[in-house]
Amino acid sequence: MIREFDFLVIGSGIAGMSFALKVAHKGKVALICKTELEEANTFFAQGGIASVTNTLVDNFDKHIEDTMIAGDWISDRAAVEKVVREAPGQIKELIEWGVEFDKNDKGDFDLHKEGGHSEFRILHHKDNTGAEIQESLIRAVKTHPNIEIFNRHFAVEIITQHHMGIIVTRHTPGIKCYGAYVLNEDTGEVDTFLSKVTLMATGGVGAVYRNTTNPLVATGDGIAMVYRAKGFVQDMEFIQFHPTALYHPGDRPCFLITEAMRGYGAVLRNMGGEEFMQKYDPRLSLAPRDIVARAIDSEMKQRGDDHVYLDVTHKDPEETRKHFPNIYEKCLSLGIDITKDYIPVAPAAHYLCGGIKVNLDGESSINRLYAVGECSCTGLHGGNRLASNSLIEAVVYADAAAKHALSMLDRYEFNHEIPEWNAEGTVTNEEMVLITQSMKEVNQIMGAYVGIVRSDLRLKRAWVRLDMIYEETEDLFKRSKASRAICELRNMVNVGYLITRQAIERKESRGLHYTIDYPHAKK
Repeated sequence: MIREFDFLVIGSGIAGMSFALKVAHKGKVALICKTELEEANTFFAQGGIASVTNTLVDNFDKHIEDTMIAGDWISDRAAVEKVVREAPGQIKELIEWGVEFDKNDKGDFDLHKEGGHSEFRILHHKDNTGAEIQESLIRAVKTHPNIEIFNRHFAVEIITQHHMGIIVTRHTPGIKCYGAYVLNEDTGEVDTFLSKVTLMATGGVGAVYRNTTNPLVATGDGIAMVYRAKGFVQDMEFIQFHPTALYHPGDRPCFLITEAMRGYGAVLRNMGGEEFMQKYDPRLSLAPRDIVARAIDSEMKQRGDDHVYLDVTHKDPEETRKHFPNIYEKCLSLGIDITKDYIPVAPAAHYLCGGIKVNLDGESSINRLYAVGECSCTGLHGGNRLASNSLIEAVVYADAAAKHALSMLDRYEFNHEIPEWNAEGTVTNEEMVLITQSMKEVNQIMGAYVGIVRSDLRLKRAWVRLDMIYEETEDLFKRSKASRAICELRNMVNVGYLITRQAIERKESRGLHYTIDYPHAKK
């Protein structure tokens, strides 16, 4: 089946939905969601969204400086200034869409402070800010007459000149995106979605790791698709591991204990009950995430422990329950009363700072293709994301991409020469074990060799192992009828390869990329 839409949006988190809402008055929008609208990284973002709102004590220059420091000075300053300066306007728009942020008794925003921030500037909705934003956007999207939602649809490949028999390499000028081949999981057929503009908003890559706070749909689909289409991908080595995921063996994804809890006064202790952050950083538990994650990793390795503790028992119990109701309930369901008991925590893959390289308008290196949100590399995060900068980046760049796409729309036409998906000679794959086992192998390789602390030897071993799985997977993909499982595996292998290769290429310890082979480099 061939479908035509002015705008094709692949991904349904804050980035995809806010873009859809900003362009829908000018044309028909297809919103592709591989599960249901609620299952996006946005929904699980507990901490909040960063923006300068209290100008009595805070200003843009402070937020810019905090972001540059956290990014280890690799951040693109133009991108940082864009996000920080445009943030207040986008907060206002979110509120107009129905998002409610917590306020204090005076009616001002109840601002939090998180690691790496010099001022209180994190707006939040209790401890489930992402869910509040996601639900508000879902309501707005569902009621818009020009937006059609495609649940249980999976984008397999973006369409370029390659699909018309033209040889495309990474150096081919003027690669164009004409839409995407999209698997309808209910029919098992791959449909052709033609578009004038395509937006990639597929989120992160956490599912390539065994321990992750991301929903398991975060298999790096958009990044892998764009890389296969010869688009540019950058900074994949910078994987942020959240220092404090709830340690409860068997849970996947891991439940996130927000950084706001450390901002609130929670203290890290090893399994012996001793505080340890003073050994690693003068900012103690409020040091940036990469330092805290490495400190926890070091304590666990030195002592041979599986986790450390987060201690909030010295704080007022009623205040703790009020600020962190979801965390309180989740821990209580496991027999942990956080007002009296230590919370067992360990690091887990949380956020990708790199991705599809885009300019200040959110344009990728492929014409007519934009990328926004965690799958994109705007340059904002550099070597390490400053806490709560990601949600605001998503809306600022969705706004930029929407404005640019609308200004270009009249110049684009649908390409009716695109062939439909060719499934000739493929069979339904009965050997599901081949896929699930390879997924487990990718998880094990990435966790063991491309984790918080790396070395050249580990990275090369990962490279060799992933190469074998890549060959097997491509062979299986060519022979099999397209399915979500085989496509996700293919994307996970591609993304694991990119993370590993770009980690090998960075000959220094910098930001989130820490290697024992370059211990004297800037950290």
